[in-house]
This record gives sequence, structure tokens and C-alpha cells, in this order.
Amino acid sequence: MPASGWRGVVLMISLFLGWCGFVISFASTKQQATTSSRFDPCLSPTEPRIRIESTRLQIQPFGSSGTNDNEERQSSWSEWMQFGRRRGVGEVKHRDPIDLGGLQRSDRYAAKDWLHNTITLPNSRVLRDIRFPVISMASWATFVSLLHRSLNKRGMINAAKHMCIPTTPHSMMVSSLGLLLVFRTNSAYQRFVEGRKIWEHIVNSSRDLYRLAVLYEKQMGVGRRRRIQSLLAAFPYLLRYRIRPNLIMRKLDDEHSERDPENSLLLYQDAAAIDTDYEAAAVATAEETTGKSRRKTRPLYYVDKRTLPWRLLSAEVLSKCVRAQNRPLWVVDRMAAEVNDVPDSPRFSARERIAFMRHVENLGACIGACERIHQTVVPLNYARHALRVLTLWLLSLPFALVKDLGVLTGPVLFMISWLLFGVYEIGYSIEDPFQGSLRLSIISDSIRRDVIADEFIRESAFQLENSDSESSSGTGMDDYDDDDDMEGEADDYIPRSTYARQQANGASMPSWLNKKV
Repeated sequence: MPASGWRGVVLMISLFLGWCGFVISFASTKQQATTSSRFDPCLSPTEPRIRIESTRLQIQPFGSSGTNDNEERQSSWSEWMQFGRRRGVGEVKHRDPIDLGGLQRSDRYAAKDWLHNTITLPNSRVLRDIRFPVISMASWATFVSLLHRSLNKRGMINAAKHMCIPTTPHSMMVSSLGLLLVFRTNSAYQRFVEGRKIWEHIVNSSRDLYRLAVLYEKQMGVGRRRRIQSLLAAFPYLLRYRIRPNLIMRKLDDEHSERDPENSLLLYQDAAAIDTDYEAAAVATAEETTGKSRRKTRPLYYVDKRTLPWRLLSAEVLSKCVRAQNRPLWVVDRMAAEVNDVPDSPRFSARERIAFMRHVENLGACIGACERIHQTVVPLNYARHALRVLTLWLLSLPFALVKDLGVLTGPVLFMISWLLFGVYEIGYSIEDPFQGSLRLSIISDSIRRDVIADEFIRESAFQLENSDSESSSGTGMDDYDDDDDMEGEADDYIPRSTYARQQANGASMPSWLNKKV
């Protein structure tokens, strides 16, 4: 190939690498701007709040004409680049959980979405995270290819030949390298699945505990039931902030945020230490050897007590909970104390108390399970060895490809580095699923809605419609009143507070309940 042709190829490669770096930097800047403009739960109600929503959730029936049709038509290309193709009503596979009562379902990408996924590659979060090693490997490969071409051009053919190595070593090592990456990714995915199962247990235990509290409202009392509900609704948020610290907390001496003294709540950071924290290990060792207390000066943080979960707790409970080192554990202990303080009655004996305690213990076990995943990382020797092998394999790969590919070694190594570093980064990102892989905010809101927000609607499930028919027919009511074992059974399953609210709204109470009143 003539010299002018090689210069053109080199120029195209340089332009390609420059375009990749520009696109990745632009996508990173755009992501930071979007993240900074998202809803901040620490803002006061009077401050403006911005919520970025995907256009996929803005669904309109076919044939509907809106006032912003021209704007949507003009921005259709940019929306397709960011969010993919627009879906019609008949193709939507999820429902809004608030409006329709359904569960939101994440999007699945099929083979027919290949074009959208390929074009939106610069917006990839994985590519942004690995942009430095990928660009470094591509630049190194480009330098090796230019050096090899320069030696051939200057007549130093022997030196150019000595730069090249056979492809057999890399072909033999690629299997071992693939096993290292696959084992790491599989172990990380198992931790991801286990983390989701733990939060599934939290959801189920919270619903069961709420059901028991409603069924035994007469024996427990309305005030105690509501206190348990508040603690139960605040528990997932406190657990989420423990395994993901500094999510909503801000330092007291932070100059970039303005604190409202009237509505701010001062507290220490509730963070679960990891097993690789050398400072915590040194403090623990000093305590064991010298007997000194491991308490030391800690930075003070503040939160807005009008936000979740702080506004769910009463002032008395909140003042004690914020001083605890492990706040979700304090909430579990408080619920256990509330259940233990329920007086014994014919309808609330040790059997019912054990049933309550079993669900409370399940919540406490979930705290330890989340801390186990958060604190225990993948063995550092394995992670470092896999990353070192991958780096050395990629650094030596240009010498095996430059003889056959020439100046195309740079773009080829760019793709190979993106593929292998991307697999490694995916395993790292899902290794601790509580740092963003799992949407814990959605799960926490779901528990709060089931426990508090839908309280009046859920209580209708405990109203037995056959009570009126049994009282009017007269069959079984005399036996019911005379039978001591069945005394109050209907009250256990139908809270009296529900009928009190219905009577206040003008509804009539069942005849059997009027007899007891």
C-alpha cells in the first residue's frame, strides 16, 4: 500500500479513537447532570423538585391527539436514541402500580432490539465505567502497530519481526481467562439473587406481621397496632440506609447544602463496616489487646425529619432510634417489646405471641443476611489475580495481532478490551447488589403502601359478609353467644375500628356486634 494510503488509514483510526473518547465523555457528563437533577428526598417541601421520567411510561392510546404532538415529533429521534422504540398500548407489558394496582415490570430486551442497543452503545453505563482501561489498551495497541509499521518503513525488518510473537500462547490462555471471568461473574450473580431473596423475605414477613396485628387488634389495642405498623413501615428504609450509607445523609459541616435547623435531625452514620476495613480492624484489635473502648469521634450528619422514614415514627421513638448504632435492629427490638407487652387473654396466649415473634425474628435474620453480603466481598486474591491476568493478556495481545492486522490492531483491541473488561465490571457491579443493582427504594415503598397506605382498603378483606346472614337466620348465633371458646372470634378477624369508621360514615353495624356493644 502506498504511503498516502497508510496515512489515510492512520488518520481514520485516530478519528475513530477520538470520536469514541468524545462520546464516552459526553455520555458521562450527561449522566452526571441527569443524576444531579433527580429527586432529592432531603429537599424541603418548599424547594423545587425535579423528577426525570422515562418516556416509556407516558403511554397514550392510539389515535389520541395532544397539544404537544409537534414537540414529540421533533424529539422522537433523541427519545429513540435514549430510551428505544416507543411502545403502543397493546405492547406494554407492565402496569403502573399506583393507578392500576399492578406490579411494575422491568423492560426485557429481545433480539429485535439489536439496532437500538448497538446505536446507544455510547450511553452504556458499563462503557463509561471502563472507558479508561479500554482507551488505554486501544492506545497501546495503536502505538505498537505504528511502531511496527515505522520499523518496516525504515528497513528494520528484523526488528519488526522480533516484535511479533506467535498466537499460540494467547489461544491457550484464553480458555483459562474465560473460566476466571465466568467463575467471578457467576459468584457475583449468586449474590445478586440471594440479595433479592432476602428482600423477598422482608416483604413477606412484613405483610404477615401486619395481618396478625390487624386480626388481633382487640387484644393488642389500636394504639399498639399503629405503633407496630409505623415501625414496620420504617424498617426497610432504615435497613436500606444501613447497607447503603450516605444515601440521604449530609455532613453537618457541609458547605454545599443549607440546613434547616427546625426540621433537621442530627445523627451519626449508620453504616455496616466491611471485612476489608483496615481502620475498623485496627480499632477492634486495640480494644482486644489494650481494653480501650472502640468508641471514637465520628462525623455528625443530619437529615430532614419530614422525609421517609423519619416522619413515620413518633417523636419519642424517633429520639431514641437516631441514637442507636444499628437502627433497623433497634426497630426489630422495639417491635418485639411491643408484642411481648401485650397482656395475656383467652384469645391471645403464648401460641399467638410465638407466631408474632417468629415474624419479628425473620426480620432480624434478614438484617444479618444483608450485612453478610455487604460486608463480605469476593476474595481479594481471586479478584486481583483475574484482573492481573486479563491486563497482561491484553497488553501482550497487540504483539500477536500486529503482523496480520497492522494498523487495525488498535480498533480490534478496543472491541476485545470492551468485551472482557465489560464482563469483569458487570461481575463487580452486581457483587454487592444493594449498591444500585437492586431497586430497594421500590421494594421499601411497596412495603410502606401495604402496611400503611392501603390500610383502610385492606381492612375490608377482614369483613365477613356471612355475618349478617347468620344473624338473620338465627342459626348458630345462640350457640355463638353461649360458647366461651368462640367468644370474640369475629372481633379477632373483623376489627371493631373498621365498623366504627363505617358507622361514622352512616353505615349500619352488624346485629351481632350491636349485641356486644
